[in-house]
Amino acid sequence: MRTIVVLNQKGGVGKTSTTVNLGAALARQKQRVLLLDLDPQAHLTYSLGIMAHQLPRTMGAVLMGECGLMDVVRETADLSVVPASVALAGTEVDLAGVERRETRLKEALAGIDGYDFVLMDCPPNLGLLTLNAMVAGTELLVPVQPEFLALQSLGKLMETVGAIRAGWNPDLALTGIVLTRYQRHKKLNRETRRNIRDYFGDALLETTIRDNISLAEAPSFGQDIFTYKPRSNGAADYRNLALELLRRGAL
Repeated sequence: MRTIVVLNQKGGVGKTSTTVNLGAALARQKQRVLLLDLDPQAHLTYSLGIMAHQLPRTMGAVLMGECGLMDVVRETADLSVVPASVALAGTEVDLAGVERRETRLKEALAGIDGYDFVLMDCPPNLGLLTLNAMVAGTELLVPVQPEFLALQSLGKLMETVGAIRAGWNPDLALTGIVLTRYQRHKKLNRETRRNIRDYFGDALLETTIRDNISLAEAPSFGQDIFTYKPRSNGAADYRNLALELLRRGAL
């Protein structure tokens, strides 16, 4: 089972879109996929049409040891989902005062079977929820927008990854960096891609996720891109990303 943390401490780079649509693409390649929503905004949960505010228990209950992870799983057409809710913000505060606060998710995932991939959608920060994901996961996928500050953001993130490896999880490895909202005709996008390639080498994935309005529209219908617009550029790009990840493991 491959456990992939989808992470960037910068907001608005496409973490949730990547988690949802990569998961859906992998499911269409006959992979069994479990998605974990670790963001109190619950965007992944709502993006798949799951009404988090109507659920009695979500990810927060799992992390606080009130129930098992499989007790809160919700099934969609192709994906299994552990939903989040706004209550997760309070959970992060509560975790600060409990033992083994950084290993709660790892313990919850122990013994989970029946999946080929677990994809974790993280909040846009490096708090306790993100720490739990990085301790529990074995691979890191970093969505990045091709903009001026991308390299600086990546550099800081890699410093954090180094600290996680040294302190909690030596098995955490970088699977890849994926450029999102990419527009080939823009000089800045091309230059940023070149700079990331020069600095990170093969860690930059060949697949880019092109800027595509359908990717922004799909969540409002509670659908992944393959259900909403299967012939769109967004669907083609996430299909290619899934195939690339299936071909390669962590670096």
